Amino acid sequence: MKIINTVNAPKAIGPYTQAILVNNTLYVSGQLPVELESGTKLDDVYAATLKCLSYILEIVSAAGMTKTNIVKCNVYLKDLDDFAIMNKAYGEFFSDHKPARVAIEVSKLPKDVVVEIDCIAAI
Repeated sequence: MKIINTVNAPKAIGPYTQAILVNNTLYVSGQLPVELESGTKLDDVYAATLKCLSYILEIVSAAGMTKTNIVKCNVYLKDLDDFAIMNKAYGEFFSDHKPARVAIEVSKLPKDVVVEIDCIAAI
């Protein structure tokens, strides 16, 4: 087991790490749509989705993997009415690569953000 951290994604805000690599599988913790330097949250669902995914990619890259190694994402939305907007950003980010995914509405997210995304990546 190896802990993966990068300065190119927000530090963990609790007792967890950005990711854990076990054998050939990377488990990436949920990423929030906050600006790296200021911590300011993004409230636009499209931009927020892309921000979460960009942090995920930074962490995946720190583990020596690429976007195509991502096999599963969990998307947590504050409002499922934002699904279409999230889905557009998500689709543009992944393009032809289509990991398995679940998208659910939750009552509240850390820092009261509009979306949080985690993933599993594998070699």
